[in-house]
Amino acid sequence: MIRTIYIVALLLITPSGPSPQSVVPLLHAHAHNDYLHNPPLLQALDQGFASVEADVFLVGDKLCVAHESNKTTADKTLQSLYLDPLRQRVKENGGHVYRNGSRFILLIDIKTKAEPTYQRLHEILAGYQDMLTTFDSQGRKDKAVTVIISGNRPLDLMRSQPVRYAGYDGRLTDLDSDLPGDVISMISDQWIKLSVWKGEGAMPAAERQKLNDIVRKAHTKGRLVRFWATPDAPSPAREAV
Repeated sequence: MIRTIYIVALLLITPSGPSPQSVVPLLHAHAHNDYLHNPPLLQALDQGFASVEADVFLVGDKLCVAHESNKTTADKTLQSLYLDPLRQRVKENGGHVYRNGSRFILLIDIKTKAEPTYQRLHEILAGYQDMLTTFDSQGRKDKAVTVIISGNRPLDLMRSQPVRYAGYDGRLTDLDSDLPGDVISMISDQWIKLSVWKGEGAMPAAERQKLNDIVRKAHTKGRLVRFWATPDAPSPAREAV
């Protein structure tokens, strides 16, 4: 069962990346808005990040990766920036993104209409099922890359599929849902919905207990936990959080 908590992290880029053999996977590190780095994905892999995020827009039949719709270009697609490089890496590493077999999550944030975008995404992901975790009536079959859908998420459509190549990113309001971890694979929300603490002084005991309860409930159902909008600026407060 997957048991971890993510805090959305900034990607720290070094001038020249280490060799893939020397990278130590960081299971708690998530490259938020990873596509803003140059190059996307590869910088995160050089640092050992075990989770990256890509925002996608449906443009024609392409899933273009960008932060805003007016920044999309035909050459920057989910396949070219993420799926194809990951497949190559998995082939080179004996069926894993990292040689030690650590899990790897590709968080896909849908920015256009949920159902048509997801339907096209499903078609594309089916072409990469050799490396993707699969969800079906028999449960979850883990492979090198686990995709989780965030943003505009068509839960009913995803639940109706006999085979899926992605899990669903829930919110704190889904914490008590009876849906299994094979459906709602992650609970994500803004840090402010948990705590007003920004790293100055001690975390209030009531808020720490609330955090413990959230993690316990999520882990009991096999879900990851992720918070975004945590303090970003390098400081002791950020380190404390």
